[in-house]
Formats: sequence, structure tokens, C-alpha cells
Amino acid sequence: MLRCKRCLLPYTHETIRCDSNGICSNCSNNDQKSKVDWQEKSKQLNLILENIRGKYDYDCIIPFSGGKDSTFTLLYAVKNLKLKPLVVSFDHGFYRKQLISNREKVLKKLGVDFLCFTPNWKLVQRLMLKSFLDKGDFCWHCHTGIFSYPLWIAIEKKIPLVLWGEPSSEYTSYYDYSEVEKVDETRFNRIINLGINAQDMSARLDFEFDLRDFKPYTFPPLEELNKLGLVSVPLGSYIPWDVKSQVKTIKEDLDWIGDTVEGVPPEYDYEKIECYMQGVRDYIKFLKRGYARTTHLTSIDIRNGRKDRTESLLLVDKYERKKPASLSLFLEYIGLEESEFMEVIEKHKILEEDQEVFLEIGPKPRDFESWVTHPRMNRLESLKIFSEWKKENS
Repeated sequence: MLRCKRCLLPYTHETIRCDSNGICSNCSNNDQKSKVDWQEKSKQLNLILENIRGKYDYDCIIPFSGGKDSTFTLLYAVKNLKLKPLVVSFDHGFYRKQLISNREKVLKKLGVDFLCFTPNWKLVQRLMLKSFLDKGDFCWHCHTGIFSYPLWIAIEKKIPLVLWGEPSSEYTSYYDYSEVEKVDETRFNRIINLGINAQDMSARLDFEFDLRDFKPYTFPPLEELNKLGLVSVPLGSYIPWDVKSQVKTIKEDLDWIGDTVEGVPPEYDYEKIECYMQGVRDYIKFLKRGYARTTHLTSIDIRNGRKDRTESLLLVDKYERKKPASLSLFLEYIGLEESEFMEVIEKHKILEEDQEVFLEIGPKPRDFESWVTHPRMNRLESLKIFSEWKKENS
């Protein structure tokens, strides 16, 4: 498979471009990052904060999963920027025990106010199934809810700043480090919602649910955001983002503890520990695009001089080809058989050739048995939706 000559990202990676030397746009972004005047960026952030700090009930909202990026952002906001945040979490339905334990420790150690929203599970099930069928990605509800819901809270409570974590320039080429990456409706439609807005999704589900149920997944009206004067930006547009050093900081300062993730080497115990469906998500990416999370993580390390290509390729071969144990659980949740799952994958593949997959199922993470927490989707309902999709795509 064709890959960047420097890192391991293949030509099937979303938004990738390669120059005449075979160096990908993500590597070029990283080169650009090293030339940014971060002192000037810090001044720009301070100008934003001068107009906000101490003038509202809360200085900002921190959207918070409890993963590495949102935890560091919260720590930096409280400790370095001296802000009073409202911490807002959209519970996608798959938080793990260690994540929840970390979250409780972090919130108490930093002494912050916290809101957590859990959406309608029956709707979530159908959103997972429908977005998987139509887009080959079952995380539509998570993508859209995580980014929309905190903005609705900002409007409701009149909080004029939403401070996110890493910029997308760290892992895609939708944006680069020459600009401040605004987390706005343009970005939401370009990156987040898979090209399906909430009204479209309601129609795709045959208006089975009240349109009000889709509000948490709907980007707020521009008029309301402008009235508030909302600023919605990643912290990583103003400080140099370095995940390794940041993980070290949150482990030392907040006793944040990592975890195992399916298909990911143990040394990356900080990556995507918040979702127990992550192994399935990465497996789908492997089947569709020929690579998964180990490629992504080792490529970041290669760009930062922490790994070479040879050792990275060995890790990729070892961890990316195993079927995750959680696949059976995922299929139960949405009511599909594995053969039907593979039919859907075939419709969304980027690669022309098939990827070899080891017959061996990957090891179960230590907390696997606690993952069976949700009612299953009715098989007859799932089969009806799948059959309609199959007919439309035959």
C-alpha cells in the first residue's frame, strides 16, 4: 500500500495530499507547526480572555470526555489561564469504568462545576445503525453531539467562550497551522456530521422521532451564536500541542490513569480510552481504508522523532489486523449479523483490494465484561432497516 515517505499514513487517509517528494500534508502541517510564533499566539488568546474573564457566571465551557485532550485542556484552563470553567460532557453511551474514575478524580482535584448529558438510547441505537449503513461510520450521534451540545449550553447559560483541545491539524489536512481553527458551523459540516445534518437524519429515520429529540445533534443557529458573541476555538491553536508531554502532565498532576484499547499497543495507554466501541471503529477503518489507529499513533511519533519507520511498521503489522472482541457486542447493539456487517463495509471501501485480516480475535480488555450494559436492538426492526438500505444500494 502506498504510504507517505516520512510517516506511515497511506494514500487512503482522509484529506491526505502528497508533494513531489512523497511527503504527506500531515507531515507538512507538522513542519509548519514548528515555525509558528507561539508567543504571539499566546498573546492572541490572552486578548480573547481579557474580554471574558470574570464578567459572566462562567468564563468558558470545556467540552469534556475525560480523555487525554479534554483533561489537559481543563487543567490548562484552570491552572495556567486562571479561568472558571463549566465542564460539559456529552455521554455517547460507551464510557469505560477507568474513564469515569479518572473523570471523578479530575473534577474533584480541580474543583470545577460539571454537567453531563445522556441522550435517548433508543434514538442512539437507530442513529448508530443508520449512519453505519449510509456512511460506514456508526458514530454520527457521538460526532455531532459532542460538538453541538456544549454550544447549546453556552447559549442557555450565556457563556461566550468554548475552549476545545487539539486542533484537527494534528491528524487531518482540513486545516493547517497558518490559521486559528474555529470550531464553527463550517468545520462542523466539513468534518463532523458526515455530510448529514440533524434534519436529514430525522428524515432518514422516517420521522420516527420528534424533531426535538435531534436538538443535541443540531448545530445552533448562527443568529443565536452571534448574539452571544461566542468564540469557539481549540486550545491547540494557541499553544504547541504535544500529546506525550501532556499525558505525562495529567498523569503526574491529576493521577490520570491510562487503559488498554483494542488494536492499540500498550505503550499508547492514553489513546481513546473513553469509548469501548473504539476497537470496532478502528477495525472498520482498517477494512475500509487499509490502516487503523496504530498507524496514526506511530506516524505522530515518527514526525516528532520518537520512532522510526521500521519499528512502527512492526507495530502496525502486530496490532491492526485482528478482529476486535467487541465486534460481537456492537452487532448485538444494532441488530446485525456479521455477514451483513461485511456487506455494508463493501459498499464503503476506499481500497480496491481486500485487506488480510487475521482469523484470531484480539484479546479482550480487562474490563470487557462490564461493557454489556445496553438493551439490544430488536432484530426484526434492524432487519427491516437493513433490507431497505440493501434494496436502495443494490
